[in-house]
Amino acid sequence: MVPKGWVLGCVGDLLIGLESGVSVNGEDRHAQPGEKSVLKVSAVSYGFFDPKASKVIDKSEISRAKTKPRAGQVIVSRSNTELFVGASAYVDKDYQDIFLPDKLWQTVPKPDANMKWLSYVLASEHVRYTLSKLATGTSGSMKNITKGELLTLKILIPPLPEQKKIAQTLSIWEKAIATTQQLLINSKQQKKALMQQLLTGEKRLAGFKQAWNKVKVSKMGSISSGGTPDTTKKEYWDGGINWLTPTDVTSLKSRYVFSTNKTISEKGLKNSSAKMLPRGALLICTRATIGAMAISTTEIATNQGFKNLVPNAEFSVEFLYYLFTFNVKELVRKSSGSTFLELSKSDFEKLTFLCPCLDEQHKIASVLIAADDAIAVQQQKLHYLKQEKKALMQQLLTGKRRVKVEAA
Repeated sequence: MVPKGWVLGCVGDLLIGLESGVSVNGEDRHAQPGEKSVLKVSAVSYGFFDPKASKVIDKSEISRAKTKPRAGQVIVSRSNTELFVGASAYVDKDYQDIFLPDKLWQTVPKPDANMKWLSYVLASEHVRYTLSKLATGTSGSMKNITKGELLTLKILIPPLPEQKKIAQTLSIWEKAIATTQQLLINSKQQKKALMQQLLTGEKRLAGFKQAWNKVKVSKMGSISSGGTPDTTKKEYWDGGINWLTPTDVTSLKSRYVFSTNKTISEKGLKNSSAKMLPRGALLICTRATIGAMAISTTEIATNQGFKNLVPNAEFSVEFLYYLFTFNVKELVRKSSGSTFLELSKSDFEKLTFLCPCLDEQHKIASVLIAADDAIAVQQQKLHYLKQEKKALMQQLLTGKRRVKVEAA
């Protein structure tokens, strides 16, 4: 159903045409002042334009480059991977030293069309899905769409004043998302700096002056490896014991593990090298995804891809979590293997780190936990904003929800 005042048209109704650049040879590096560059297809993803995704044009080729990104236009990827073919982005300013390649189109709009609004239309789920289905190509990785397919793509078109108002509304959400993303980046950078300062003793917290000591991992607590019950024995599986794999850890959104994708039975535990670990154990991946880790919140067992540390009374598990996370490169450096890297139990136990007293460990951990909690709040806010914008786009771009346009 076409909303009142709208028309069912196509992308071509809004454009005089599409212009593209040419393929030129270049050097894959960032341009220095005064150098000319040509965009890569990766410069355009859905709703995002990255002018830094470019390569420097060879001096002998500069005369062939012809089309520059212009403010107020939309750039569309006509050839890309299956995921990004048809991807588009709005250009908010003119670029004098950057040119389009032949695989990117730029809109040439008619006077009664708003390209910011069109950029949202082209980035909507429906249009993205449609373009991906239209894309063809013999290559398993690269797909193509034609000008005809893009220009004849059917869309609902509101009057120009409503196009502008829709674009303004969605831009507000876009700015909120960008602001939150930057705050998130800043918080992550601040946490990184805190880890550098606090976990090396570079910066001491108030009230602590006692010297740090070098401690081998073997002295931090009891260490064990995990194991996998016989997969042919049904009675070993789907029991009441959580059984952790590296996949469980890499998908975590916090430092704690509350449940696992698979469970084993008491028989499975008894008849394998897996061991029951208490709450508060540090579970560290030491095979392939080395350094990914989690803290257990209940009794748990792991597969053989882990070295599990149950800290003694002199160590805080949260502090050790951050200490090993900060020193993950050292874990990787001590690993070996041709098919995939693995850190042996003996090499893990020999690792040595500077550690403060228990009270200072708790204080350092509390500071870093607070930093992580702040990051989690921002991540949740960012997720909410993106979901709300997505829902709003679906409503506004289909006319299910109308914006109020002031009379001229």
